[in-house]
Amino acid sequence: MTPFDSTLLAELGEHLELLTADGIVPGGVIAHGTADTAPDYLSAGVVAPECGDARPGPDTVYDVASLTKILATWPLAGTSRANGFGLDSPVRELLPPIPADAPGGQVTPRQILTHTSGLRADTRLDQYRGRTEPLAELICGEPLIAEPGTGHRYINRGFVLLGLALAHTRGHRLDELAADLWRGLGMNSTTFGPVARSRDVAPTEQRLPGGPRLWGTPHDDNAALLGGVAGHAGVFTTAADLAVFAMRLLAAPPADDNLGRWFADSLHPVAEIEPGLRRGLAWILADGGRVAYHHGFTGTSLYLAPATGRYLAICTNAVYHHQDNRTRLVPLRAAALKAITDVPREDRPCPAPRSRP
Repeated sequence: MTPFDSTLLAELGEHLELLTADGIVPGGVIAHGTADTAPDYLSAGVVAPECGDARPGPDTVYDVASLTKILATWPLAGTSRANGFGLDSPVRELLPPIPADAPGGQVTPRQILTHTSGLRADTRLDQYRGRTEPLAELICGEPLIAEPGTGHRYINRGFVLLGLALAHTRGHRLDELAADLWRGLGMNSTTFGPVARSRDVAPTEQRLPGGPRLWGTPHDDNAALLGGVAGHAGVFTTAADLAVFAMRLLAAPPADDNLGRWFADSLHPVAEIEPGLRRGLAWILADGGRVAYHHGFTGTSLYLAPATGRYLAICTNAVYHHQDNRTRLVPLRAAALKAITDVPREDRPCPAPRSRP
């Protein structure tokens, strides 16, 4: 295992401190380490003003939004292969009866995982209010926007459908399947929402002036419509649990470990996202495929570098002030990519932290 460069970690910490000092985020925590060492943490700011002077730490609970795809749906798809969950089967074969002519019924779990399904790009489950058909049938009944397998487009509703297929195939709710997985990995603070409000739970956005802030309920509207349990969003976890997850994936021997084989299989590039970035099975692949990562809309990220055994997990509630604040995480995320690769990417340079007056 190759340890991090201490200078690059210090630079990453400075970026987090600046985001906090500038009021972009209330605070945040970053877990870092290698598969064979105990995690270390960087932190800044407070959990949120509602939580008093509580500082974010390893056990602060964050809504991780789209990291749900990586923490729940992706591993369950891999470990369910032994239960008859075929990655290349039409999804209609993995669900309750779907009309044979339903356009979305032909897409496969592999295409959903690689974001090449051709399903509708907008999620908008609210448009189905008042409909009596099962949700899977409604999603599959929508016209496709592209031929499945022909191009990359990030599509949340594919993971909603995948979560429904996993639950049907395995005969248990998605949150029950995920809970069994997480407990087996030792991720004892990871759960689908909602979770109870406390000083240890990071609030997110205030949708209406004077209204209550989202606190312990999923920030994603579509996950909230589904009661907090969905294949694309809805999970709450901690930096400590993200470190456990990362260490398990990095340490798993691919030859004789189901999850380890699945992780190794997932790192083969399938679709181009943009020059220098490819999509494997759910993961984004960078640095020539040597780094796998994924982001969450709320201000979270997880980076893994299998060759060196390094990982980085970022937890912030960047949507606390406004959804647009997440775009200001670009320097922090670039610094994380730089730290985990040890080499700055020329096509996406990392701005140096600016000095404060």
